[in-house]
Amino acid sequence: MGTEKKLQQGDSVYFVGIKGTGVCALAELMHNAGVKVSGSDTTEVFYTDAILKELNIPYYENFDAAHVGANIDMVIHSAAYSADSNPELAQTQKLNIPVMKYTDALGAWSAKFDSTGVCGVHGKTTTTAICGVLMRAAALPAQILTGSAALDFDGRSTLSLGDKYFIAETCEYRSHFLSFHPKRIILTAVESDHQDFFPDYESIRDAFVEYCRLLPQGGQLIYCADDSGASEVARIIEKENHGVALVPYGFTASGGWRVVSYNVENERAVFTISGIPGEFKMRIPGRHQALNVVAALALTVSLMKEENSFSDEKIQSIKTALENFRSTKRRSEIIGEAGGIIFMDDYGHHPTAIKSTLDGIKSFYPNRRLIVSFMSHTYTRTSALLEEFASCFNGADIVFFHKIYASARENYSGGVNGMTLYEKTAVVRSGESKTFYVDEPDNAFVPLCEMLKPGDIFLTLGAGNNWPLGEKLFSHFKSIDNKKGVHHG
Repeated sequence: MGTEKKLQQGDSVYFVGIKGTGVCALAELMHNAGVKVSGSDTTEVFYTDAILKELNIPYYENFDAAHVGANIDMVIHSAAYSADSNPELAQTQKLNIPVMKYTDALGAWSAKFDSTGVCGVHGKTTTTAICGVLMRAAALPAQILTGSAALDFDGRSTLSLGDKYFIAETCEYRSHFLSFHPKRIILTAVESDHQDFFPDYESIRDAFVEYCRLLPQGGQLIYCADDSGASEVARIIEKENHGVALVPYGFTASGGWRVVSYNVENERAVFTISGIPGEFKMRIPGRHQALNVVAALALTVSLMKEENSFSDEKIQSIKTALENFRSTKRRSEIIGEAGGIIFMDDYGHHPTAIKSTLDGIKSFYPNRRLIVSFMSHTYTRTSALLEEFASCFNGADIVFFHKIYASARENYSGGVNGMTLYEKTAVVRSGESKTFYVDEPDNAFVPLCEMLKPGDIFLTLGAGNNWPLGEKLFSHFKSIDNKKGVHHG
């Protein structure tokens, strides 16, 4: 049952789990379209609380069947909740109210627009955020939805610039992206991940192929030519002859979206592209970020040409916006600087993403010591990619490993744990730099207070809950600065 058929202006939609990043973002887009939005969640305070309050969207901080009445036209729920355990969803069934899971509702919403799905094992959040910044610079009528709060969207996961185009981050986990209705797809990377659902590379590759088959004749597949998995998916789609235009981008790409050069100058990435004259600059470290930019550029230029609005002035506007791009929460995010130490946070949790993130930071700050706190996410991923994890930390001078951040969705009975990962990595890093294991992230606070020195970078890394350690350390060193009368701009 699709929201594009069911819902119209003035209808009432109730969101179960409304504080979730994606759910809140979809609720905001529907609210902006004139739908009456309300919902519920737990009492835990999240950054979306402020967004919902600013929009005057009412929500309960508990789940109660009494919240759901016959006046509601549709219920949309986070995948974290089901009718078996949530009284509101059980009541929805009793009242026979149409109900949709968030990913299905997102897919139905996408059918209303000329939609682009941004997907890939790495880079999709940042690429989607860059798309939004470029769409704004090019004055294109688009809605953008990212999977994390974007610093350039005023800390939100949405950017509303119009209602012709829709660009959304789409997730491969459990093949959720198959609900989406893409006219265009950006494909950043395909490799083994989510081992609890995709046991091997072939299974996750086939999910991406199935997604790309949803493209209509005349659609576009913008894919990273440097990534072997993305290139394989593109070859399969080309061989099947779906009438889809293939648009490669990257350092090894043919055509107008080849990255010709990449350098770091004064803590800026400076790169050139074969199809557009002049230099592009950005403040976010890493060659992989240049790839994300070129993917977003390929889409933006395509839509500009479709709108007959391509001009040198708009390209210059895009270049200016790109140099000011600040990325998203937990993607090479600078928390602050105190005690001469830069504190950063990044969500990278797959070996490929970890390596590119560390290498990128080192290229920007070659004279700074890089100290990392890493918490691996899921036992299944850690076990399946143990060798890759052990060899991806060479860009760091010092690494603190912690216990594995488990997922309720996995069922793991093997013997790999955080200590296993530490021991394996310590062997690889033997004779290089220092490697430590501290089970609970907070217990690393005291040794790190003693270890960190002016000129260092401290990075919390991973999809676990070690990020508060960086904020605590930043506050500690900031308080010392304050006592010394050091001003923080």
